[in-house]
Amino acid sequence: MDGINLAILVGGFLFIISIIATLISARLGAPMLLLFLIIGMLAGEEGLVGIQFNNPQVAFFIGSIALVIILFDGGMRTHPERFRVALAPASMLATVGVVLTCGIIGVAAAYLLNMTLLQGLLLGAILSSTDAAAVFSIFQSQGLRIKDRVASTLEIESGSNDPMAVILTLTLVGVLAEGQTLSWEVGRTFLQQAAVGGIMGFGAGRVFVFLCRKLPLSFAFFPLLAVASCIFIYAATNTFGGSGFLAVYLMGYLVGNARLPQIIHILRMHDGLAWISQISMFLMLGLLVVPSNLMNHLVPALILAAVLIFIARPIAVFLSLIPFRFPARDQLFISWVGLRGALPIILALFPWLAGMPDEHLYFDVAFVVVIVSLVVQGWSIVPVARWLKLEVPAELAPDQAMPLDAVPSNDVMEVLAFKVTDTSPVLALSWQDLKFKQPIQFLGVIRDGEWILPEKKPVFNAKDTLMVLAKLMHVTKISEILANDAEKSVLTNSNFFGDFVLNGSVSLSDLDGFYTIDFGNEDKIQTLAQYIAKRFHRRVVIGDQVKLDSLLLTVRQVNEIGEATQVGIKPVEQ
Repeated sequence: MDGINLAILVGGFLFIISIIATLISARLGAPMLLLFLIIGMLAGEEGLVGIQFNNPQVAFFIGSIALVIILFDGGMRTHPERFRVALAPASMLATVGVVLTCGIIGVAAAYLLNMTLLQGLLLGAILSSTDAAAVFSIFQSQGLRIKDRVASTLEIESGSNDPMAVILTLTLVGVLAEGQTLSWEVGRTFLQQAAVGGIMGFGAGRVFVFLCRKLPLSFAFFPLLAVASCIFIYAATNTFGGSGFLAVYLMGYLVGNARLPQIIHILRMHDGLAWISQISMFLMLGLLVVPSNLMNHLVPALILAAVLIFIARPIAVFLSLIPFRFPARDQLFISWVGLRGALPIILALFPWLAGMPDEHLYFDVAFVVVIVSLVVQGWSIVPVARWLKLEVPAELAPDQAMPLDAVPSNDVMEVLAFKVTDTSPVLALSWQDLKFKQPIQFLGVIRDGEWILPEKKPVFNAKDTLMVLAKLMHVTKISEILANDAEKSVLTNSNFFGDFVLNGSVSLSDLDGFYTIDFGNEDKIQTLAQYIAKRFHRRVVIGDQVKLDSLLLTVRQVNEIGEATQVGIKPVEQ
């Protein structure tokens, strides 16, 4: 009992330290996952605490459950707009890009580590998947928002390339451990994994949505039902020869976009679970590594990390995105954001579990590559995004949002709270002075802890909290008027989009009435939206920019079919 109590004590202490350390990470701009790894190593057998942990079975079990929860959470937070904007390029990166990365790293690993080509390809498969979850945690902590197409491509790629890496790794482990040979059976296995995973994930998502709408459970039980369901579907899909990770991600996507009244509860609980999963996984992997063993292959591992970052990832991105006409700076950023995270280290346990010779080699090399990736790429993501001018003004949001999910409704309703400050655009105004196109109900003001009812027609003072009731779909538009940093955002929008905004239906000839423009061979009758669409040959997104002589046109608003409805105008910077 004393040993169990001590383990619980140490485990709880490590979790507390890891959570508090996120404040340091946010301040330094360092990837949080790197911090968790370092804390795990410091607690390991060659660290300050000296905890001995050498059980790959337990590590694989915990890591798999953690990845299931993280992927399910990522699927729930992926919106349909993301798929419309970036499904095709992300799919190419998650398939062709993974295979290209595997091949290039495989050849380099075979040469650097004196392996056979098959062993090198196995290491390439282990290192082939990205972890954009780490990237977006950095963006969130730094308050950075990048162009939708780039963000969507990275988000979908990170959620869908894990199954491809798992399939390649399992296939190559089977070939090497059981003395098989590569054949068309590999292709059949891949198709089976993808097909079964897709069918199981789609079916599970539909069934879960049906149960949420029919079961008379308390709202507190639905997040627990979601956790149990995604773990069950992962295992069931693997049992039937499919990709459990793909099934879980697809299930999460269907659940997150089903407009369920319970979804707010599910998302809030899974946000915490996803963080707990990442902390658990990286602490455990930090405990599992023996720093002295890393020295045995440190130099080749460092060179392999450089090959991955500067050669394999850029080549894979460039070749995968050729059909989609991505701007060069978008491709460069996607290449740089090929961050490696937990999955490569988890996959490196497969050779260990299979009893292959030199099983520690795969784990140690993967660990070094992940550390280098988190340090080199993770620390530089924000400055690189700003250097490449991919940052767009952040969307405004309420200070607090409280869903009314216990009230049956066809639309998700929320009570929104906006704090009034000395710089708020609503300061010294009353509700009657504000005009909204969206349906909205004013609920009053909280002032010095007291609720001032709407019928008293209060004038908004600094330190007030303004309360309204609105539909979830209208939150962004309402925040543009009420958010406390709305005025600051207008300045940011002005810097990014320009001082003047025109409708996308304005023709080039109309624009010529305000500016002296050399159109060259361009048709003056076409609209701004048509000119931009012709230049991109695809759906446009907010933040897309094209030049028209000495003017820079920036897409500020798009409609449902991807046409520019508002365009910012400003002179080209010299």
